[in-house]
Amino acid sequence: MNRQICLITGATSGIGKAAAFALAKKNYELIFIGRNEEKAKKVCYEIKKKTGNDSVKYFVCDLSLLQEVRSTAGKIKNDYERIDVLINNAGAKILRHQLTKDGIELTLATNHLGHFILTLSLMGLLKRSQSARIINVSSGAHYVSDGVIENILTADHYDGRRQYANSKLANVLFSYALADKLKGSGIVANAVDPGGVATNFSRNNGLRHWLKHRIYYLKKRQLLTPEQGAATLVFLASANDVTGITGKYFNDLKEKKSSDISYDKALQDKIWEFSAGLIGIDL
Repeated sequence: MNRQICLITGATSGIGKAAAFALAKKNYELIFIGRNEEKAKKVCYEIKKKTGNDSVKYFVCDLSLLQEVRSTAGKIKNDYERIDVLINNAGAKILRHQLTKDGIELTLATNHLGHFILTLSLMGLLKRSQSARIINVSSGAHYVSDGVIENILTADHYDGRRQYANSKLANVLFSYALADKLKGSGIVANAVDPGGVATNFSRNNGLRHWLKHRIYYLKKRQLLTPEQGAATLVFLASANDVTGITGKYFNDLKEKKSSDISYDKALQDKIWEFSAGLIGIDL
């Protein structure tokens, strides 16, 4: 049987990098997307050297820039005949309001829309797999979302923490809507909360905010290593136990109930239509 091909976004650091190493050790053919050429090249070399797996390739792409995502998806389609696992992992928490050159708020673009367009653009490759798996990395932050997911155009209406929570809810809503649309196709889609992980995530917002994140999880005795945080991603990507399971939310290697609002079918349809309208692509 041909070796499985896995694509991971945000694999140059944190849980994405840990998942990439784990899957390379399992002999997956690995594709990863990183924003920084130098870091991506270094991680690619490290994975090959430390795992002995030479089937590792990277693409440089800023997932917040929609044209870059489209272009990168085109390159991947030129180079690969199929994808068996897609892990949409890249993410950011941005406390200050910023717009991309596409006129999209940066948190929404990075955490949700980039992965929405990447997934739909690569659907042809996923459908060529015998049983493709799509894994969307969300967060426990989605539980505090108010469910109002929008492209916030001015700083006056922006709350970085709320927008982050809403973008993580969007990941769950997208997973559930996608699972529903793909029923009978052999492709499954699930969301995952990796937990509180000791990485440099959110360091861009300053040392104080980053330390508060760490201290919060340390007090709860729930601060995980990147390898521990990546464990559920690797489990969903590779375990026979979850074959055929779709439209679910996972944490700590187990299925878990997501927020009540995430099961609202009308809201799932709304985020799909909103996203498709912003990027001009649909399934």
